[in-house]
This record gives sequence, C-alpha cells and structure tokens, in this order.
Amino acid sequence: MQERERLGSRLGFIMLSAGCAIGCGNVWKFPWMCGQNGGGSFMLLYILCLLVLGLPVMVMEFAVGRASQKSGALAYDVLEPNRRFHWFTWWGQIGCYVLLMFYTTVAGWMLAYIPKMASGELSTTDPDVIAATFSGMLADPAQLIGWMVVVVLIGFLVCRLGLQKGVERITKVMMACLFVAIVILAINSILLPNSGEGLAFYLLPDFSRLFAGDTVAEQMGTFGDAVYAAMGQAFFTLSIGASGMAIFGSYIGRDRRLTGEAISVAGLSTMISLLAGLIIFPACFSFGVSPDSGPNLVFVTLPSVFDQMWGGQLWGTLFFIFMSFAALSTVIGVFENIVAFCMDQWGVSRRSAVAINAVLIIVLSVPCILGFNVWQGVQFPGIGDIQSLEDFIVSNNVLPLGGLVYVLFCTSRYGWGWKNFLTEANTGAGPRFPKWAHAWIAYGIPVLMVVIFIMGYIPKFQIWLGL
Repeated sequence: MQERERLGSRLGFIMLSAGCAIGCGNVWKFPWMCGQNGGGSFMLLYILCLLVLGLPVMVMEFAVGRASQKSGALAYDVLEPNRRFHWFTWWGQIGCYVLLMFYTTVAGWMLAYIPKMASGELSTTDPDVIAATFSGMLADPAQLIGWMVVVVLIGFLVCRLGLQKGVERITKVMMACLFVAIVILAINSILLPNSGEGLAFYLLPDFSRLFAGDTVAEQMGTFGDAVYAAMGQAFFTLSIGASGMAIFGSYIGRDRRLTGEAISVAGLSTMISLLAGLIIFPACFSFGVSPDSGPNLVFVTLPSVFDQMWGGQLWGTLFFIFMSFAALSTVIGVFENIVAFCMDQWGVSRRSAVAINAVLIIVLSVPCILGFNVWQGVQFPGIGDIQSLEDFIVSNNVLPLGGLVYVLFCTSRYGWGWKNFLTEANTGAGPRFPKWAHAWIAYGIPVLMVVIFIMGYIPKFQIWLGL
C-alpha cells in the first residue's frame, strides 16, 4: 500500500488550509457581497455564521480526514463500514469541479491585471475609464480563455510537484506576501480623503438596510436574502462542505487538537476578509464608486486607490501579483482535493490524476467565460449570468448542504457518531472541542440551516413563479 503523504510542519498545515480558504472569496467576493447586503450589518451576520456554523463544520472536516487518512472518496466508507453515507462520496468532488468552473476565470482576471497595472493602462482615478477597461477584457473570450488556461496549468504543475515540495512550500510563501500587501493597502485606504463615510458604512451596522422594502413581504425577503448570503459566504470563505478541509486533515498527525487548528485557519481567513473591506469601502466613498457595484468592485475601485499612492503603479502591480497568489492558493488547494480523490478512488498515480483533470477543468471553465460575451444573453431569473449560477450552486447549495451532511455524519449513530468524532477532535494538545455542544451541533445547526434555506429560497421562488 502506498504510504500517505504528509505535510512537513504544523505551520505548513495551517498555511495550506488557510491558503485554500483565503482567496478571491475573501478579497474579491466578500466586499461586494457586503456592499450589496447592508455593509456593517451584513458583516455581523457573516461573523455570526462563521462562529455558529462554519467553525464546528471545519473541525468536523479535519476530524473526518485525520481519522480516516483518506480523501472524501473513501473517508465515509472507512469510518462507517455500513456505507450509509456512501452516497455523499461524490458530493464534494462535484462541488470542487463546479467551483473551479468559475473560480479559474476570476483567478485569470487577477493575472490579467498584473500587466495592465505594470504598463500604466489603469493609472487613472476615473472609475468610468477603469470600468471600460474591465468590460473590454470581459468582452474578449480569447483573452479570458488564455488567462484561465495559465491558471489551470500553474495550479496543476504545483500539485504535480507533490505535497511538501509543491503545494505546501509554495502556498506558505504566497500567504505571507498577501498578508503584508493587504495590511499596507488597508492603512493607505483608511488615510484617503472622505474615507470616514466608507468606514461608517462598513463598521457601523445599520440594520434598516437588512429590511429594505415597501412592504413586510419585501422587507422579510431582503432580510432572508442577506442571511442566506451570509451563510453561503461563510462556507465559501472557509472552503468547507466540499471535503476541502478533510483532505488536509488526512495529511497531519495527532499531536494537536483540531479545535485550535480550525480557530487558527478560520481566524486568518476572517482577518483577510475584514482587511479587504477596510481597503474597498473607504476607497469607494473616496472615489464616488457605489459600494453595491457587485463582482466588478475590486477591479474598478482598487486601481483608483493605487493611482493616489506614492509609487502606486508598483504597489498596484504587486497587489495583483499577491492577489493572484491568493487565488492560486485556493485553486491549488481545490486541485489537490480533486487529485487526491482520484488517487484514492481509482488508485491512479498523481501524475495521471493531474493530467486528466487539467484538461477536464479547462473544458468545464469555458461556459463561464462565454457567459460574459458570446452567451451574455443567457440569464437565470433571480440569479444572473452563468458565473452567478455556478457561484449560487456552490456557495448557497453545495457547501452549506455538504456542511450539514458532515454534522449529521459526526453526530448521528447511523454515521460516525458523536463519541468517535469527539475523541478524534480532542486528541493532542490545545483547546478541546466542548462536549456540552452536542445539542447545538446535532439539533440546533440542522434546524437553523433549514430555516435559512427556506428564507433564502422564498424570494427566488417568488421570482420564478412570477409572484
């Protein structure tokens, strides 16, 4: 039997897990989700979802991976030989594929902005000029496909180097560079003229924004959308629910309890998200950009910030280099999950798994790209374009429902069971996972998630049914 690959250090595990969690979801997606859903009030909902839903599920994923020493392909069968949860084997793998169908495109945007910043093409404070440049890029499918292919090839080449020599070593450097860049940019953005309005929007909750609308039904619909979005964003930024964290759990030893490791990873991810907001929202109000501009926010707002900085062209280039690192770290982490699944499921070599999936991901990523140009007329009611649909499937369905399955597996006597989970989670040194939390984990989380799903889907059903 082939020996299980191992990470070289605890720091490598934390940085790799955080690297998978930290990426476009933190710096690209979180600010525009926050801007569209009420600013500071949404941030509180997001943090609440991280604490009461995200953190426990992350501990469970780590525990399932470490106890089974397998990826999602075999973990459930190893821990529950009666195979009652065997049906869930493919859930995470499908989620990873759908995630990469649009994530590789966004990562390609980050790479494309490096030469644009370096050449001075984006050296202007006029957001309309920058928006036109971004729109022009989206309208060119050949350019988008080219950058997407570069992202896929980089990700799979790193995975092909192996766990320690490739994935772990490169991710640690990427994360360190990103953190330094984001701290410097956050300080600079806070010092911009009129930044106080942006800070107030971001840091001072205005709960009236969560209940916008003329009727009670509209107000409850707005609130339901915000809570549903906060839950999806919490799972997205932590990369949980699709067995992404389980695979990293399978690569570590039992010298540390898993609650402390989950807190470290979730803490780093949350800190990056919050710092991203400190970059974006002061800049929005400083340069007259609407904070609810949507997915384009980072690509339209930040170049204006750089143009106001001393050496802004250099800083802008470095930022998008480091942002590409963040995007690639997530791509690498998800690729590793896919590759490990294939190796466990079919016994193929790492090289074969890398080659097959590189081609598959490139093909699957094309529809998202065409949705911005050739297929831009394809719209899904209540959701949006092709990228929005893929994001909705992953963030609001695959990841939360996958997290719910982990909860059921780790608490039910028909799965792995609470006692086995608790023993694994509390093996080693560090903070213990609380035994008294069983009632909340086993009953509270499932009920809360079902309620949030109902709240989130009611407005969409109203749109779909024309009500």
